[in-house]
Amino acid sequence: MPADPPKPPPLPLPASRLSRMTRLGGLATRIAGGVAAGGARELAQGRRPRWNDLLLTPANARRLADELSRMRGAAMKMGQLLSMDAGELLPPELAQILSRLRAEANPMPPQQLKTVLTAAWGPDWLRRFQRFEVRPLAAASIGQVHRALTRDGRDLAIKVQYPGVRRSIDSDVTNVGALLRLSGLVPRGLDLDALLAEARRQLHEEADYPREGACLRRFGALLENTPDFHVPALVPDLTTDCVLAMSHEPGHPVEDLVAAPQEERDRVATLLLGLALRELFEFGLMQTDPNFANYRYQPETGRIVLLDFGATRSFAPPFRALCREMLRAGQSGEREALRAAAQGFGLLEARTPPGLEKTLLDLLTLALSPLRTTGEFDFGRSDLAQRLNAAGLTLAEERAELPLPPVDALYVQRKFGGLYLLATRLRARVDLQALTAPYLTPPAPAEDSQ
Repeated sequence: MPADPPKPPPLPLPASRLSRMTRLGGLATRIAGGVAAGGARELAQGRRPRWNDLLLTPANARRLADELSRMRGAAMKMGQLLSMDAGELLPPELAQILSRLRAEANPMPPQQLKTVLTAAWGPDWLRRFQRFEVRPLAAASIGQVHRALTRDGRDLAIKVQYPGVRRSIDSDVTNVGALLRLSGLVPRGLDLDALLAEARRQLHEEADYPREGACLRRFGALLENTPDFHVPALVPDLTTDCVLAMSHEPGHPVEDLVAAPQEERDRVATLLLGLALRELFEFGLMQTDPNFANYRYQPETGRIVLLDFGATRSFAPPFRALCREMLRAGQSGEREALRAAAQGFGLLEARTPPGLEKTLLDLLTLALSPLRTTGEFDFGRSDLAQRLNAAGLTLAEERAELPLPPVDALYVQRKFGGLYLLATRLRARVDLQALTAPYLTPPAPAEDSQ
């Protein structure tokens, strides 16, 4: 297995709303100062400054990414959402800088961790454990995960929420939205207000650890008789509003399978894509975070461990029916069926210019083309990702005239897009027609009433 990358050093988390607002305000001032200095240099050289070019620089994106990473919480999560939802609309160097926010965050220093756990479990909390590892297994935007062994022998993973995250969500989202507008990192035509509102709702859900615990239990029950997958067990006696305790499940990063035999890479990619289809069409409940770290692989058993259910979203039957129509249109390749499906999603309107409609339908036809492959689609040999990126940039030129897709569609696109990237990383071959065949026809009424 490849060596693990170095862990980011601990950094204190600014927990109060005032300190967080001050840091964001200071960043805005530094960006504005850089713009002013750059404009002065342009004028001194006899050139008229282009303010968008001065704002949209790698240096500004780096400042933004570094500060959002330090603040964690809603601020960091907002940068992650932008880098995933609008990454194909940003210049490559800027998208690459912002993508750093999807990597591991700086953990809390030990003293700050102790303060949080004392508030959650009381001053004698350490007596409950034979061992509690202060160094986290992972640190992300909302919290960090520690391994622990209880006095009664339970091997656990303990997710600890960063202090002040929940009460700072609304102000963080507002301040980051203002900062993104100032920085010039918002793509033209992107309805930022709608994305900010949805990010605010999602973040409140992700910071609700009792809700995540309920989703963990729900997925455990749904997959109880599916031996290829394993979900950690919730530990209710140690779970609080800011601590989520679950069984620790060993496993390797799923992307380490790049060195596995072709058959195993194919099997894992097929399983994960098949699970996403079940989540959408059977469960009506999907874990929508495409982070590779949410999948662990157990080489001894071949099982896939599923982690992190904070970003779980339910889908109503009418939306699932629209997805079914899009799936059928994509597999048939019929232009009129694709147009009708796009209209059902609200992607096309009566006022959409014909040229823009053609560009969008061409993009959808390309994106769904793997469904028309007879036999196995070879993700490793396909250049579809590059062609989709080029088509997306073409569409972005006129994005202002397109309605924003429904939020549910953005989550589904993000999940399947992430799995597409994972299958490509694994150079997997998947029979997509066989996977999607069970979902092309409407379900029985009882099934669709979930």
